[in-house]
Amino acid sequence: MKNLLVLITVVFLISCKSDKKEENLENETDRIADVTETETENIMEKEPETIYQFKVETLSGEEFDFSMLKGKKMMIVNTASECGFTPQYENLQKLYDTYKDDNFVIIGFPANNFNSQEPGTNEEIAEFCKKNYGVTFPMMDKISVKGDDTHDVYQFLTQKVRNGYEDSEVGWNFQKYLIDENGRLVRVVDSKTMPDDESIVNWIKA
Repeated sequence: MKNLLVLITVVFLISCKSDKKEENLENETDRIADVTETETENIMEKEPETIYQFKVETLSGEEFDFSMLKGKKMMIVNTASECGFTPQYENLQKLYDTYKDDNFVIIGFPANNFNSQEPGTNEEIAEFCKKNYGVTFPMMDKISVKGDDTHDVYQFLTQKVRNGYEDSEVGWNFQKYLIDENGRLVRVVDSKTMPDDESIVNWIKA
């Protein structure tokens, strides 16, 4: 009889420990689920970045701080000197001349990512733009707009997790990114669309 009572007690203790382990496991699973859900909510609620965080260099090597452009609408465009779309420089300059006094600015980023169509140095690019198209809108240091060495500005422009708008890829020279007066990406415009397209002009004037 005594042995039977001991056996029953041992079985009871083992059962209690097993139940305790299952309870602890369930609690840990619930805790992990809560943390994961919280992290997901935090990511979803995270404010998109703005263009104002960036400082770059101009073709002449001067610092250019995007925070100086708060309140302005911007068109950011990757340019090239030996591309079929290169004549868009003329349209870009006309658009800039027309609306530069209406809180609008164009920022050019020379890039050699497509068929090596921008092989020149910063000095050569500056001379080309001035001589052939009279460019006066800000032109930045030559960068990469795609691939492993993509410049941080273009990582922001092409990654939804950063810009809060959409993922994109720069398809060719003279692709345009439109930034609103709050520094947020609002539209991606392909290379074939002219800078002074009616939809772009209407956006600038709105």
